[in-house]
Amino acid sequence: MADEKWTDGNLALQKKAPHVITIEATEIPQDIQLRVAAYARVSTSSEDQLNSFAAQSKYYTTLISSNENWKMVDLYADEGITGTSAEKRGDFQRLMADCRRGLVDRVLVKSISRFARNTKECLEAIRELKSLGISVCFEKEHIDTATLSGEMITTIFASIAQGESESTSRNMRLGLKMRMMNGEFNTCFAPYGYRLENHKLTIIPEEASVVQRIFSEYLNGKTSRTIARELNAERPRNRPWRRELIEYILKNERYAGNALLQKRYSTDTFPPQQKRNKGEREMYFVQNSNDAIVDLEIFERVQRLRARREVQRVANPRFFSNKMRCGACGSTFRTKIQNGKIYWSCRTHEENASDCIITQIPEVEIQNAFLRLYYKLKHHGNGILSEMMKSLQIIRNRRMLWSADIIELNKKISTLSSQNQVLATLKQQGLIDPDIFISQSNELTKQLRDAKLSKERLLAADSDNTIDLTKELMEILDAGPDILNNFDEELFGDLIDMVIVDSNEQLRFRLKNGLELVETIERTIR
Repeated sequence: MADEKWTDGNLALQKKAPHVITIEATEIPQDIQLRVAAYARVSTSSEDQLNSFAAQSKYYTTLISSNENWKMVDLYADEGITGTSAEKRGDFQRLMADCRRGLVDRVLVKSISRFARNTKECLEAIRELKSLGISVCFEKEHIDTATLSGEMITTIFASIAQGESESTSRNMRLGLKMRMMNGEFNTCFAPYGYRLENHKLTIIPEEASVVQRIFSEYLNGKTSRTIARELNAERPRNRPWRRELIEYILKNERYAGNALLQKRYSTDTFPPQQKRNKGEREMYFVQNSNDAIVDLEIFERVQRLRARREVQRVANPRFFSNKMRCGACGSTFRTKIQNGKIYWSCRTHEENASDCIITQIPEVEIQNAFLRLYYKLKHHGNGILSEMMKSLQIIRNRRMLWSADIIELNKKISTLSSQNQVLATLKQQGLIDPDIFISQSNELTKQLRDAKLSKERLLAADSDNTIDLTKELMEILDAGPDILNNFDEELFGDLIDMVIVDSNEQLRFRLKNGLELVETIERTIR
């Protein structure tokens, strides 16, 4: 019989032993410890906050030290009221920063509602941590994001937490409204001159005398800007006196002993946003709500004077004198009057027109350009300024990471955390008296909290001037009118540092924080 011819098809049908690749077993190292961090949100009361922080610090140090494969990194704790937004939680941001720096392998959280009450932010944080190889364990729900089904379950529970938070917010708003209607609500915030004690405003005599002085000097003819400048020279504060603060004091009915409630309101969106009440909600006027600092007669006289000054306010032709510069040649601008109209002209161009191409500009067009710029900033600028703030804060935080004082405090915090962990281990092994453990644990917890507060103060003290100026701009815009029908020289002075004339068709406004924005010139003449 002739030899069989095997084709590729025949070979495919032929039975063969599978080819097995053998991988030698390797010993899993047992001495590698997971770096574990814990996150909590504590009580808003300062006394309760310390107790809550101490209790949770003991709990997590004991829990982590009981696992020989774990090493505690730190306990991150924020106030409980800020769960709806990650931006307001400083220690949460610190935790995320440490995770990005590769200092954490695992995060422990009591429950999803403690981690975040906003589903979107919760998932974004979990996904980012997962991409960094960091797992999050939620104790109450028994969820570990290291498992495949973890994120799906987290989504469900986070949605429930958000729903609970929304319901709580609605109930709180309804309760607050009822208290306002019944005249039972006073305030959650004490204006300058008062302190809040047992939900009632109490006068601070030293500050009250300053308030009385402000009202008196305004009635005597001084402007808000002048009063602010004189107070800064005589009574410096952590935050400087500004025209807007003086105006706020002058128009605040609290100083006459009355209250207008719900000037601001929380939106129904989630997370809720605070907005100025411009008729969207009812307001409630409560007479004799608190002790007055100024007489009602003086307060009403000031309001009438403020109204008259607002009507009488006109632009000062000389106000632009030190605010305008030529973008073509760098020269300053000066004013000139032709046919009863005010113009601003480049000094170089005036001396020799061939040396600079920038021609004179009617003052009214500069004012109109500012009015257009103000409208854009008021209604669309908050997003730009907020993003600028975020970028500046990121840069500042990165710079501060390498500060010698910050490094020293970080070492101290790390040492105290390690000592707390060792103490918890000794207690677990029965090697320390319970009374001594409680005493030393409380002392370590206090030192740890003090070190973290020192770090927070140091970060706050290193505040970038640009950040402060940007905050001020946002406050000015928030307090300003929706539309400027006429040029407001004071508002211009508060917002604008310089006007640069780039061409005969374009102005560049430099804001107080250095941000430059362009507006066109709608010339009527050349």
